Parts: sequence; structure tokens; C-alpha cells
Amino acid sequence: MPSPAVMGIPVSFDFDEFADSYIADLKQTLDDLPRGPLREFWRMVESTRTNDGSIHFIGNGGSAATPSHSAGDWSKELGLRTIAHTDNAASVTAWANDTNFTNIFVGQLSTFLREGDLVVAYSGSGKSANVLNGMHYAKQQGCSTVAVTGNISGSNRENNGNITDIADISIVAPTGSMERIEDIQLVINHIIKEAVKAHNGL
Repeated sequence: MPSPAVMGIPVSFDFDEFADSYIADLKQTLDDLPRGPLREFWRMVESTRTNDGSIHFIGNGGSAATPSHSAGDWSKELGLRTIAHTDNAASVTAWANDTNFTNIFVGQLSTFLREGDLVVAYSGSGKSANVLNGMHYAKQQGCSTVAVTGNISGSNRENNGNITDIADISIVAPTGSMERIEDIQLVINHIIKEAVKAHNGL
């Protein structure tokens, strides 16, 4: 087998050290994840479920994959009506093409959203215009909103992105790494889902 240098891999790169560093940072992020907003998120899901409401997920990029995963989990395992507005390619591209990409979630929410529903936005940066517009629209329609985001630019509130100024509840992963933020988003999905199951004996 060719040596690492021949294969184009820097000889000084230690994969185990890199993996250990990533895992250590992820563990620290999980330890520092604020429990208060997480608890409020769970309560809002329980309330939506009790009142026969629907849950709508929005997000971009890697934060569009978690809504799809969440909607599948929660509809199947919790019996909740959940819609990932990231999944309908025809609808997303129609709204983007016929109006503007910043309207892709507002457009879909205008059809499916009902007063009393819950809108959950996954956004690593917290600054995506289409997500912000969707959250503003949801609040105008009398719906509850949750933001799952991260501290992508630093530790102060301003750098968390405008989404924290809009959402009723914001869960901010305490890390500036987009990868760790996206890791945490999926963990949060599973924490909330499993908490609802445990609380309701599902």
C-alpha cells in the first residue's frame, strides 16, 4: 500500500487525534446544551398534540434534512400530524420560481398552517431569509414557534442570528461549528420524541 505522503495525505495528520477532538467538542456541546428551552420545546409539542394541532418543520441545507427525519419520526411514533416543508420539491421550486426563494416556506405555510399549530425552524446560522419569513408568518397566524439554531458567529445574542428575536422558544447549541450544530439538531429531535413517548406511555 502506498505511504500516506504518496496518497496525498499529510504525514503529520493524526486521524485518531482529530476524531477524539471532534467527539470531545461534541460531548462538551451536549453537556452545555440549555435544558430550560429544551423543556419548553417538549411542553409545546405536548400542548400541540393535546389540542390536535399540526407541527410544521422548515430549514435549509443540512437543517432541511433534520425536518424530514423529525416529521417521519414524530408522525409514525407519536401519531402527530407533521409536515416537513422541505420535502415537496415541486412546491419548493414552484414558489421559488414563481415568486422568490425567500417565500418557499411562507407559500407552503399559507396553505397548510392553522391557528394553534407549531412551527419548528432548524437553522444553523439563524439568518436564512426564507426561514425568518416563515417564522414571521407563523406568528402572524397565531401559531407557536421554536427555533433550533447555533452560535455560529460567537457567544453574544446578536450573533445567534435574527431567528432568536422571532421565535417563542430558541434552543441555541453552544458551539460555533456548523457540523456540531447539525449533530445537536438531530439529538434534540430524538430527545423531544422520546420524552413525549415516555410521558404518554407510547
